[in-house]
Amino acid sequence: MARLGEALAALAKGLAAHPGEAPAEWQQLAERCTELAGNLALWRAPEADWIRWYETGGAGFALHATPAQPGAVFAEHRAHYGRAWVFTSATLAVAGDFGHFARSMGLEGAEGLCFESPFDYRRQALLYLPPGLPEPSDPRHTTSLLEAVLPVLEASGGRAFLLFTSHRALQAAAAWLRGRVPYPLFVQGQAPRSPLLDAFRLSGNGVLLGTASFWEGVDIRGEALSCVVIDKLPFAAPNDPVLEARIARLREAGEDPFTGLQLPRAVLTLKQGIGRLIRGVEDRGVLVIGDPRLRTRGYGRVFLDSLPPMPVSEALADVRAFFATTG
Repeated sequence: MARLGEALAALAKGLAAHPGEAPAEWQQLAERCTELAGNLALWRAPEADWIRWYETGGAGFALHATPAQPGAVFAEHRAHYGRAWVFTSATLAVAGDFGHFARSMGLEGAEGLCFESPFDYRRQALLYLPPGLPEPSDPRHTTSLLEAVLPVLEASGGRAFLLFTSHRALQAAAAWLRGRVPYPLFVQGQAPRSPLLDAFRLSGNGVLLGTASFWEGVDIRGEALSCVVIDKLPFAAPNDPVLEARIARLREAGEDPFTGLQLPRAVLTLKQGIGRLIRGVEDRGVLVIGDPRLRTRGYGRVFLDSLPPMPVSEALADVRAFFATTG
């Protein structure tokens, strides 16, 4: 990094050496080099509360600096403007409590209001928890879930999103489903997201497999999407560098990182994924969650209490009856 900074500075100096003779583009490149060198210097010597990390790709790498405590940075931003702030979202509260969001954003003491959804989930939706599935860490989990989901897809006539917490599970599911479902199969990576979603809508009975980018920001209304399957509770990967650093800081402060950070983040992510199912007052659909920890772990209650109020069943017959009444 030191050599890269020196090279950028030297290149900027060389490009700007003869401003009267060099093309205008050289001056722009010199300014860009100076900017990059400055950013690199900041990354190499950040403030104490910033987490430095990098990610690699096929064409190179990217450097990132993330505040360990975003609330402190945002508090300065709010103080600068000196005005009232209102935050609204369907995914801010965990079991009706805004504490996690408020702490992470430095909003302790803020007032919170939770409103019922305008959608009638008790009538419009059903939560199906397939019985007998192995633990998510079991190598058989993905195959077992897909075997349980096949009759659900038959009942729904396709028209489903299958959302996964890892690319490995997605690819394994795509390979397993090919030739086993009579519906058009759309897999993340086959095409850019927007064309893939358009093709799914037009198919009328497609089955789309996706990971993180399909858990939010996707709005498909009507009968084209009538079933959402989520393979596991979406706990973030423990080796994520930002999460790892924040967990370490919580432990140093004597706090429990699972209940204070990992659990609420997973709850909010799950709520995002579930939000793909019911997008309008006329929508109806079945939500399938293939993670037995909802029933076998104490924290499963936190997830269930954070979901919209809908009937819960472990009986496939209830799924078939639900779709039989959708017309």
